[in-house]
Amino acid sequence: MQPESVNRDVGRANTYHNDTKHSTWSIRANTHYLDWANQPLPLKIYTSIDPIALPREPDQTGIAALSAISQKSIDIGADRIPTLKELASILYFSAGITKKKTYGGGEIYFRAASCTGALYQFELYLVTGDLPDLKAGLYHFGPGDFSLRLLRKGDYRGVLVHATGGEPAVAQAPVTIVCAGTYWRNSWKYGARAYRHFGWDNGTILANTLAMAAAHRFPAKIICGFVDSEVNELLDVDPEREVAFSMAAIGYVKTNPLDGPPDIPKLHLPVVPLSQSEVDYPELRAIHEASSLRSPDEVTQWRAEGNKPRMTPSARIPIGEIGVIRGLLPTPLAAVPRDPIEQVILRRGSSRKFERHPISFEQLSTILHSSTQGIPADFLHPVGTQLNDLYVIVNAVDGLNSGAYVFNRDKGALECLKEGEFRNQAQYLGLQQELPGDAAADVFFLADLNSILAGLGNRGYRAVQLEAGIIGGKLYLAAYAQHLGATGLTFFDDDVTNFFSPHSKGKSAIFLVAIGKAKKIK
Repeated sequence: MQPESVNRDVGRANTYHNDTKHSTWSIRANTHYLDWANQPLPLKIYTSIDPIALPREPDQTGIAALSAISQKSIDIGADRIPTLKELASILYFSAGITKKKTYGGGEIYFRAASCTGALYQFELYLVTGDLPDLKAGLYHFGPGDFSLRLLRKGDYRGVLVHATGGEPAVAQAPVTIVCAGTYWRNSWKYGARAYRHFGWDNGTILANTLAMAAAHRFPAKIICGFVDSEVNELLDVDPEREVAFSMAAIGYVKTNPLDGPPDIPKLHLPVVPLSQSEVDYPELRAIHEASSLRSPDEVTQWRAEGNKPRMTPSARIPIGEIGVIRGLLPTPLAAVPRDPIEQVILRRGSSRKFERHPISFEQLSTILHSSTQGIPADFLHPVGTQLNDLYVIVNAVDGLNSGAYVFNRDKGALECLKEGEFRNQAQYLGLQQELPGDAAADVFFLADLNSILAGLGNRGYRAVQLEAGIIGGKLYLAAYAQHLGATGLTFFDDDVTNFFSPHSKGKSAIFLVAIGKAKKIK
């Protein structure tokens, strides 16, 4: 008898989404405050395990950032097994500490990928077979001292194969990175809305992971379908506080791993407490539980739904008579910046202010084109399918009239919904912050949640948020590759949908990325 599925009770995802919407009323009514004395640590620190130092100066790939971002897939021939130095490169440029700033109260460390509130709620765990210079095991990646810590000895890849219902990419990956989110790290600031941020913040990490895997010529695939309890048990996390959210299968070997050990003992490894006390937000556990898969058979069935060919959302809805098509012209090859991916990631940050200066149409075109070439994921088939539609408020783009547009990827075009000066509206929609009003262009992610949940159940809510974070992370990198700036923002949910209606009618706002020329702050 199979465990009863909760994933198909999609009213639970709809309830969470509606209950966590921002509105002018909800913002005014919110009494939440930041308890700085109780701010959680941004690192998980094991106190009883010796670190395995990772190489501090990994080899540079020399691959242009825009090329790495645009890569759809890597042709698989011979085995592709990462060395420790290559693995260190992927980890550092995905979630490593890349810069620090000193303030009166101490130092703040910033990482390779953007994160809401710089709270860094995601931990990376590695499940590996024997690598050229690393023994098989379950490892935790520690950004603080740039090291690995061995949690379990032995090859546990078979556990992941079982948990993913035999997913081929996992079965033939010498390394799988498991991304786990810690509720309290983000809910300390954002409360119950933190589960949305799980998708965004995990997605930006994975955007970097995919780019670095492509730069090193490793095949990679994002995995969203797995038996949650089995993976959490392997990681030895307390699911009341920390939960596996996604995986990235890296590399390729022809031989499949042996079945995992039938019994996975508890580790009881001590860690440094995150803070003096934790405030519980049961809504976070409820939506995660509602989107959980309970058995390998359910995972296989879920993936079959995800592998059904889907029409691109932007192609489903005709623009009608109001539309004006403006083609996105590829930038001439000689004019495309060739800055390597490592350099761009080190340059990247979340812009705190924008100059009210225009960017070029070619720059916007390059950003949209390179960020939407497709994500290799178990919920997107074929590669290139997309759950989110991209809507754009153009404030200052040379060669493009100011106005509201929808990006039609099939036509490679921006379709104009309405012309006009919408800086004030952009500022309002972005939670009345100056950034979207000052930006040259604002990219809003909207999705037809009803159809996504109908196909993928509540797990589809994880998937649509995760995809938005990955594409958003690519937007970041594509902007910084062209020496521009970008920042992710939150928004007034229903007002965003209303602004882009009637074209966006029935869709839900998922994410927002503002793009422009960053203003230097002294």
